[in-house]
Amino acid sequence: MVFPLSWIFLRAFGVDFGRATDILLRPRSLEIVLNSVLLMVGVTVFSVLIGVPLAWLTVRTDLPFRRFWTVVIALPLAIPSYLGALAYISAFGPRGELQSLLEPFGVEQLPEIYGIHGAILAITLYTYPYVYLTTRAALKTFDTRLVDAARTLEHDYRETFRRVTLPQIWPAITAGALLVALYAVSDFGTPAFMQLDVFTRQIYVEERGGNYDYAAMLSIQLIVLTVFILALESKVRGQEKVYTDSSGSQGFTVELGVWRWPALAACVLVFAATIVLPVVVFTSWFFGGATSGVQALQFQWKYAFNSAAVSTAAAIVAALAALPVAYLAARYKTRLSEVFERATYVGYAVPGIVIGLALVFFGANYAGFLYQTLPLLIFAYVVRFMPQAVGSTRTAILQVNPKLTEASRTLGKSNVETFRKVTLPLIAPGIVAGAALVFLTTMKELPATLLLRPTGFDTLVTHIWRAEEAAYMSHAAVPAFVILLVSGLSMMIILRQENA
Repeated sequence: MVFPLSWIFLRAFGVDFGRATDILLRPRSLEIVLNSVLLMVGVTVFSVLIGVPLAWLTVRTDLPFRRFWTVVIALPLAIPSYLGALAYISAFGPRGELQSLLEPFGVEQLPEIYGIHGAILAITLYTYPYVYLTTRAALKTFDTRLVDAARTLEHDYRETFRRVTLPQIWPAITAGALLVALYAVSDFGTPAFMQLDVFTRQIYVEERGGNYDYAAMLSIQLIVLTVFILALESKVRGQEKVYTDSSGSQGFTVELGVWRWPALAACVLVFAATIVLPVVVFTSWFFGGATSGVQALQFQWKYAFNSAAVSTAAAIVAALAALPVAYLAARYKTRLSEVFERATYVGYAVPGIVIGLALVFFGANYAGFLYQTLPLLIFAYVVRFMPQAVGSTRTAILQVNPKLTEASRTLGKSNVETFRKVTLPLIAPGIVAGAALVFLTTMKELPATLLLRPTGFDTLVTHIWRAEEAAYMSHAAVPAFVILLVSGLSMMIILRQENA
């Protein structure tokens, strides 16, 4: 897990001090830092402003069709933000669908969609569910008797929310906001499509141009920013002191009255902006010329097969590698087991573009036989997404009663036999669930795939990238629909497990 990062630091430390200082202090570098920070702050703030009210509406009010909106509002989390960015560029960009519709009415130009405002819009619309889901979980479990007490003291709903509800759910809001912040600084596809110079996009540009020193220094800066966010998360988590004596799931319901329909309209607007618009745009791409244009960009189903093959391989390897780590973490509460478990999260916390660049350095300079091969690509996927397998497997192991394994041992079974015949069948669903998460996330991974894939090995995401670069978006329709379908089905399955 920590191996790939060492190559970034080795490359950065190999840069002459004077040159490193010049790289870090040049105006271009400062602009990239500013853009990245502004993107992170903007996406985080707007995600909170969208996610918290929606969570409150779906948990504590008499919103019409509340169960339906509970699922629909969470669905954008399953859609890669770069697909949303492409849809918005196609709809609102120069010569886009909307401008074409408005031209007969004398509208010759729409406000510019490219740049930081477009990136903030696209990423926010597909990351606010982080805040929505964490806040919703907190609202469903906190002690509603505190709210009842506030109401008996003649506080109105607004005052009750500010003085009672908000302090109770604030840790959950903060947790979701920090996940959004991590996503915003690590996202590669959306800033690239929106032509916004941030760390991830510029690292890729510099690596493609052979400016490895600059790419390495930018990667170090991005790692520092990520560590800062994680440190902030750790500090906030350490200060959490929220106690509850009863479940809030059966608590009060706020009657919206005349506000029911504006609230419903807000949910419809979010649904239209995150789900309906991309589907309409992708459909227009398909029927507008998916079989025309450059022959080299014609979609082939082998791209879907390639995506499924490498995703399956990554899922299997990640599940196998996660098993001993999860078992140690669940059964042996030692400092060493904690270190092993925490180490698996290094790759997940570091942006994929940095992991990909580190392995490019390693493969190109020290392991030419692995450079641009499938094993190195699969290794990168495992480093990035293994924590998903560890978390699911660890939870399953914790649910196995130790008395079952003790009984097996008293019957003369060895440790290996006990694990194979007792523990493994019981934790198999958790292992499969973790592998499924790795599979689904790998299907959507863009930066690591672009940097490490073998020459001529195209997947769904790389085909979308090539179509966008060539400005033949009609050729991205089918792979976009495939990714949407797989992601949407996975999210529906996950949400069905919740008692909404």
